[in-house]
Amino acid sequence: MLLVRRPGSAELDPGKARARRRTLEIVLGIAVPLVLILWWQLAVQQKWIDARIYPAPQTILEDGWQRLVDGKLWPDIWATLKRVVPGFLLGSLAGYVVGLLTGSMPLVRAALEPMLDALYVVPKLALLPIFLLIFGLGETPQIVLVAVTVFFLIWIQTMAAVLAVPEGYREAATVFGANRWQMYRHILIPASLPPVVVGLRLASGMAVLVIVASEGLASPNNDGLGYLIFNAKNIFDNRAMYVGIIVVAIVGVLFSELVRYIGRLLTPWAPDRRGPGGA
Repeated sequence: MLLVRRPGSAELDPGKARARRRTLEIVLGIAVPLVLILWWQLAVQQKWIDARIYPAPQTILEDGWQRLVDGKLWPDIWATLKRVVPGFLLGSLAGYVVGLLTGSMPLVRAALEPMLDALYVVPKLALLPIFLLIFGLGETPQIVLVAVTVFFLIWIQTMAAVLAVPEGYREAATVFGANRWQMYRHILIPASLPPVVVGLRLASGMAVLVIVASEGLASPNNDGLGYLIFNAKNIFDNRAMYVGIIVVAIVGVLFSELVRYIGRLLTPWAPDRRGPGGA
């Protein structure tokens, strides 16, 4: 018995199939949170949940818009950004350099990895009091806390990426007479950079989480999104608290997408992870 498989729509028109798939993904990405928000609004209106604890989305939106119009929200956004961005850049650079060294030099890895592993498991917020003692009250402890958090994530990702570079690549470069700098420039850095970009996206989200938590504990000028959220919770202003949470989510998504975009510019040879079946 002969079985004949006829080509489907995806095989006949791959471009159109990808467009349909992407449209479906966008619709699902919008529809699911929209349904949840509508259910939340309905639950408040029907008094299934306490509006004092869970204000209606419409109320939260109105409060947030009024804060934007009045200019009350922008200083907190700016305060958080001026702490998280420098900390992210410093931590990423330091983590990448140390990751390259520990991944490519066994003796450096043997010397540093045990100590860094031990420091990695320490909760980063537990280091905030130490940084306050060292650097005093101000912006520096917040920036250093973000930098330390990002450092460990990028260090681990970079070291693992360098160790995963196939030995054949190194051997081929050695055969062609590549020196140490050329080995880094033409082999280790290009081969390891795409996984590092993924680590940078993870680190960007972690940086936002840490700065929000640290601002809630010790904001130097009583500002920032973290201070807004925790202070609103303390005075039972739940509308302001939810506004702060939503703004943090928006800032985190935009920050992550910016890192993704820059990563794609830096690694044009890497596959597009956002295609069908990608992450």
